[in-house]
Amino acid sequence: MKLIYNITDKPKFPQLLIFAFQQVLAILAATIAVPAIIGNGMSQSAALFGAGIGTLIYQLFTKFKSPVYLGSSFAFIGSMFAAFGGAASAAAGHVGLIFGAAFAGLVYVVIAIIIKLVGVNWIEKLMPAAVIGPTVAIIGLSLAGNAVGDLSTGKVLVEGVSACSPYVAIICGLVTLFSVMLFSVYGKKMMKLIPFILGILVGYIVATIFTVIGIATDNVALQVINFSVFKGMGFFAIPDFTFLNFAEGIKGINGSFIATVAVAYIPVAFVVFAEHIADHKNLSTIIDKNLLKEPGLHRTLLGDGVGSIAGALFGGCPNTTYGESVGCIAITRNASVVTITTTAIMCIVISFFSPFVTFLASIPNCVMGGVCIALYGFIAVSGLKMIQQVDLNQNKNLFVVAVILITGIGGFTLTFGKVTLTSIACALILGIITNVILSRAKAE
Repeated sequence: MKLIYNITDKPKFPQLLIFAFQQVLAILAATIAVPAIIGNGMSQSAALFGAGIGTLIYQLFTKFKSPVYLGSSFAFIGSMFAAFGGAASAAAGHVGLIFGAAFAGLVYVVIAIIIKLVGVNWIEKLMPAAVIGPTVAIIGLSLAGNAVGDLSTGKVLVEGVSACSPYVAIICGLVTLFSVMLFSVYGKKMMKLIPFILGILVGYIVATIFTVIGIATDNVALQVINFSVFKGMGFFAIPDFTFLNFAEGIKGINGSFIATVAVAYIPVAFVVFAEHIADHKNLSTIIDKNLLKEPGLHRTLLGDGVGSIAGALFGGCPNTTYGESVGCIAITRNASVVTITTTAIMCIVISFFSPFVTFLASIPNCVMGGVCIALYGFIAVSGLKMIQQVDLNQNKNLFVVAVILITGIGGFTLTFGKVTLTSIACALILGIITNVILSRAKAE
């Protein structure tokens, strides 16, 4: 792919702010969704702050050579619930989140040291294009249900159920999707670089028109946006950082609880390690540079691991590489590391200002669903492009790709106590095993 801005390119400052804000919009929904799902006093603003800090740490470890953004990891949701479930109090649960992220980060550090000593060639053999390609594809395809589900959902909630008509929400979502496509394909110069901002803006305006008409006519079905979230809103607020509960929560910690947290987090860290490789290989294909060799997988792992610990210290959520950000890079062809770094700083600053956080949170699900159809679709297509490198006339390759695609899309998961292997992790593991078993087969 011919990039408009390469890794080392530095857009002009006004453009840089716009590009960074677009990345914020791309990663926002998933980043603040995790604390919303977990509850127990977790702060969305703090999670946004933690993601920004984690990304800056990642950039420092990778010497600003990898355009990767880290955000709240969905893979650790079960582990986070386990931390609260085994805690004597909510404060102790918050301390458990910090300990859990430390355990997961330690796994990354150990693997990084091993890779530094023995190199990455074994990973290339263990996970060739026949394994990584379909794995990247199912990362995007497995999120398809989320995008389609959001497409028909507004933000006005009555007893936890969207009161907005799904048809009105779909109109807003499709307007957003087609706006993103039109700006990206037919837009002039700057428009091509910010299709998500423009698409979300158009979608938000359409949703606002429906909502205003709905309020004026007392028709709940037309009310797509929940404007009540702006009532009583302040201007400046310090996020409820996780570490603020440490002094109180540490009193309820014992050896049994720490062991429970360790068992909940460490196995998942190995799963996310595999996804880390898949995301970096995908991005390497997009920017035509092997990130596993430069800056090196050991550096990206250290950045991810330490960044996750820092992210949890502030926001409670371990971080992970974000496919939404990779998709944004692929569509806009802007791989500037300065843009990613500015995005991280912007997230940190925004987390302190209630109007910004509230506005971003008020963007209807249907509008973000329209955007995510494009983002997740590009992730899937990136994986399919990697499969083009594979000779599928060879049955050994065909079986590897088939096993990963079917088990991944089919939603095959395994649960061991409080640890759940996601469909992506299971598909990848089965793919690796299949590849190892069939790798010695002679060419047909």
